[in-house]
Amino acid sequence: MLENTLDNEYKFESIGTGWIIETKEPLTDSIKSRLHNRIDLFDKTYSRFRSDSLVASIASATDGGLFKFPNDSLPMFDLYDMLHKLTGGKVDPLIGAELKLLGYDAQYSLQTNPRAAYFNPDKQVLDWTGDISRRGNLITTDRPLTIDVGAAGKGYLVDIISGILINEGITEYLIDGSGDIRHAGNVEVIVGLEHPANAEMVIGTLPLKNQAICASATNRRKWGNGLHHVLDGRTGRPVQDVVATWAIAETALLADGLATALFFVNAEKLKEQFLFSSVRIFSDMRVEVSDDFEGTLFTK
Repeated sequence: MLENTLDNEYKFESIGTGWIIETKEPLTDSIKSRLHNRIDLFDKTYSRFRSDSLVASIASATDGGLFKFPNDSLPMFDLYDMLHKLTGGKVDPLIGAELKLLGYDAQYSLQTNPRAAYFNPDKQVLDWTGDISRRGNLITTDRPLTIDVGAAGKGYLVDIISGILINEGITEYLIDGSGDIRHAGNVEVIVGLEHPANAEMVIGTLPLKNQAICASATNRRKWGNGLHHVLDGRTGRPVQDVVATWAIAETALLADGLATALFFVNAEKLKEQFLFSSVRIFSDMRVEVSDDFEGTLFTK
């Protein structure tokens, strides 16, 4: 939910979600084409839902191999390294295998497989630092592995889109990738924080100016008996205590990654390494808000 003064809106669907880009002047066809070409390249690299992606190649490599990601993968993978460490392995890009087994697969089957760790508490799940070797943008594997960048990938794509707009001379804009938002300009926008139990309500508002805010909630991709997309990387089981998070940071990549990490550790732990503000809501609707949060909450 947004309030702003930008006059032109460009809406489209891509990577399985809705996008809105708001600017002072309409985007030209040339800029739109550049945006879509770059989004498609991102999708062909990181999507585990399409058979021709680099991630799909890694998932189908029977004996593993050496795989080269684009140079601009470094900020995202470096962030994953840090979040993996700070959360004790609970944020882990190799959780993709367990998401597939729980039915969040390329076909969106939503059919669970009894081999999932969800049904096998003693199962050893894959580990980002133990089951791959990464040297910069090069990843080496010794078996099929499913990488899922959902914890921070969409935020990073928002930043990539932001970079294209700036390169095209557009300095005032709002990019909204279904909850991953980045703003630039002299006039702040008001962002509503969606209630995790009722999408028609907000629990608060935030004035956003030259920052990014990313949200994550367990009600957005939910199926079966208590299953959702936020899995503990150590156990492969859906998180239960926290139901929604928001993180506000300089970039959408960082905000997105932190919004995921907040399901597993508190803000104080993450503030050991990162500058951000945050809100998170627990399953009993208790709210935890950082002291530097500049918005207004309607609940306690």
